[in-house]
Amino acid sequence: MEEPARDPVAEAAGRRPDRPALIAGDAVLTWAELDSQVSAAARWTAARTAPGDRIALVLGNTVDFAIAYFGVLRAGRVAVPLNPGYTADELDHAVTDSGAVLIIGEPAGPPRLRLVTASRVPTDLEAGDGILPEVGAGDLAVLLYTSGTSGRPKGAMLTHAALTANHDQLDRIEPPVVGPDDVVLLAVPFFHAYGLNTGLGTVAHHAATGVLAERFEPAAASALITEHGVSVVVGVPGMYQAWIADPEARDSLRALRTAVCGAAPLGSGTAARFRALTGKNIMIGYGLTETAPVLATTAVSHRDKSGSIGRPLPGVELLLRNRAGAELWRDGTASVDEDLGDLDLDVAGSAGTDPGEIVVRGPNLFSGYWPDASGGPDADGWWPTGDVAYADGDGDLVLVDRIGELILVNGFNVYPAEIERVLDGHPRVAAAAVVGVPDPDSGQRPHAYVVLTGDPAPSVTELQVWCAARLARFKLPGIELVTELPRSATGKVRKREL
Repeated sequence: MEEPARDPVAEAAGRRPDRPALIAGDAVLTWAELDSQVSAAARWTAARTAPGDRIALVLGNTVDFAIAYFGVLRAGRVAVPLNPGYTADELDHAVTDSGAVLIIGEPAGPPRLRLVTASRVPTDLEAGDGILPEVGAGDLAVLLYTSGTSGRPKGAMLTHAALTANHDQLDRIEPPVVGPDDVVLLAVPFFHAYGLNTGLGTVAHHAATGVLAERFEPAAASALITEHGVSVVVGVPGMYQAWIADPEARDSLRALRTAVCGAAPLGSGTAARFRALTGKNIMIGYGLTETAPVLATTAVSHRDKSGSIGRPLPGVELLLRNRAGAELWRDGTASVDEDLGDLDLDVAGSAGTDPGEIVVRGPNLFSGYWPDASGGPDADGWWPTGDVAYADGDGDLVLVDRIGELILVNGFNVYPAEIERVLDGHPRVAAAAVVGVPDPDSGQRPHAYVVLTGDPAPSVTELQVWCAARLARFKLPGIELVTELPRSATGKVRKREL
């Protein structure tokens, strides 16, 4: 008989029924109250759909989202969290691709598809009369649509077991990143794997308390930290950059026990400025939607080390390999293979390994892309992430870039992230993004969009001199000053727009 899926809300209610589960404005729900409302939502959902049906959730970081999400999972249906800011076209694509039969929420771009839509799930005990099925750990729980760096977004298929496995892996870190007595700020959108499972899911897993922030605004978020005694922030780079620029936020941030950053690379300059202002280190995490999502973190290695993504979580197998398929490094051990291939980036130096693609295996991996499980792990369970990294002299991983963002300058490999790290190291650079642009002589050349901070702001010439002292000549970028960078809801730069 298949192992049953774990129900984190039911377990939390059983362990700590009177502990506050979610705080949203003046509303406070205990775990017992949330469990009761989730049961009502599950029965309401089961009465209107069939097991395995996909249900789109188009809601912000609200109590309604949490009730609907956990209710869908308890009913043995598949949750499809979608960005409430989607246009009608974007929403229609995701709904059509997933085959969703029900939409819960009030999307900004009303769907053109003729589907049943409910603004929220009723939570009174009489609302639902559906029969709840047995839910297996291997059953599909969530379809999460990736950001779609090329073409249309694809739905990553995550089972109940994969979601749970990532929590079990994080639990093996000592000391723990999050514990049952923590109060966690939940400001990262729930339609993103990081906000959904590392944020909301972690709070339920530990029967901790989550403070909901539907939209991140630095002053309001810091006020929530002070008011509710928030001890853990699950954040993205843009949140920390905004807090650094807000002098009034510093006192509240000094009271944090743990500050975590994921979803997009955090510049070492931002980490250093945050540490100087608050006395707190930011723990860096790395992962993908397809891995539920965490793969590596500095919490496993050096919690005060910026510029690295740390080491793999316990229970995650990770290796680096070059284009020829040769293994360069595995879980902290350099390969003895002398043939390291053709990744001649000269970014790791003699103390570390050559860069290679990150390839992973573990119970937290997705089952492939909807609907046919294409693009998932191979027969041995290994999955190539498309990200390139190297291991430094300490055995910690340093993310280089996405394979698809490689810039070829006269045949030499240039990765934008290396240039971005150099620019971010300038004390008066707030953010930088580098893309490849056509060049008649070299084929391509790097071009940097830079957001400045401080007074006086550096000139383009000053930034060029800064780069020239730290980068090989063929890596030097053209520089363009801008007031802001286009970003996704989780702070990732939308380089296609640049």
